[in-house]
Amino acid sequence: MILKSFSKINLSLKIIHKLKRKNLHNLQSYYCLINLFDVIKVVKIKGSKDKVVFTGKFSGNISKKRNSVLDTLKILRDKNILSGFYSVLINKKIPVFAGLGGGTSNAAYLIRYFTKNTKNKISKNVLDALESKIGSDLRLFTHSQGFLSNLKKNNKFTNKFKLYFLLVFPNINCSSRHVYSKIKRNSYEKKGNFFQTKDKRKFIKFLKKEKNSLQSIVENKYPIIKRIIKDMGKRPGCYFSRMTGSGSVCYGVFKSKKTAKAALKRVRSKYPNYWFSVAKTI
Repeated sequence: MILKSFSKINLSLKIIHKLKRKNLHNLQSYYCLINLFDVIKVVKIKGSKDKVVFTGKFSGNISKKRNSVLDTLKILRDKNILSGFYSVLINKKIPVFAGLGGGTSNAAYLIRYFTKNTKNKISKNVLDALESKIGSDLRLFTHSQGFLSNLKKNNKFTNKFKLYFLLVFPNINCSSRHVYSKIKRNSYEKKGNFFQTKDKRKFIKFLKKEKNSLQSIVENKYPIIKRIIKDMGKRPGCYFSRMTGSGSVCYGVFKSKKTAKAALKRVRSKYPNYWFSVAKTI
C-alpha cells in the first residue's frame, strides 16, 4: 500500500497558557494541509520486528531507533489494534524540524490506514497514548482545513479555501522543545468563528491581523528568518508572510499560483542555497 502523508501550515498560532503537564502548552491555530507530502510504502512481513527505513532528501536527521513511525506501530500493537509486523519505507520530501509536521503526519496517516476497517473509532485511551508519544499536533491531520481552538478541540472549516504558498526552508533545524521553553507571554483566548466563514476575503483579512506567537523567539535566534519573511511579504500578490509552527520554514500566502511562482524566482535569486517549493491547499 502506498500512502501520501501531507504536511501542514499554521496560518496562525497563539499560545494560550502552559499546561500542568510538563513541557506542554495550550494553543490555538488556524491551519491547513498542503500538497507537499512524504510517500509511505507499507507491507506486512514475517518476523518479530518492524523494518522502518527513511529515504530521500530530508532523511538524514531522523533517528533510526526512535521515530514517530516506530512509536506508532508499537502503540497500535500494544493496544491490540495492530497485529503482526511491517516494513515501512518513507520517502521524506517534507523538511524535518521545520514546522511542517512531517513526522506527525507520517504517524497520522499510518494510524488512519491501520484503523480504517475497524468497527469503532479509536478510544480516548488510545488517542491519548498516541498524542502523548507522537505530539499534540496529531489532531491537525484530522481535517484538511480547520481551527484548533485548544489541544482537545479541532473544528472543521465550513468552507474550504484554495490558497497558494511559497515555502522557504533556510536549512535551519529548529527544536520545538527549545522554542517552547522560551515562551514568556501568553495570548488571550479568542473565540472567533472564522472557521465557519464562507468569505475568503474576510478570512484573509482576519489572518493578516493574526500572528505566530513562536515567530519572534525563532527570529531572535535566527535573524535570517525575519529577513526572509519580510522579503516574501513585499512580493506582488502576497497577502501575508509568516513562519509555520516552531519553524524554521517561512511561507507567503499568494493570490495565485502564478504570483507564487514569480515570487519564487525573485526570492530564490536572493537565497540560492535554500530549499523552496510552491504549494497549495489540498
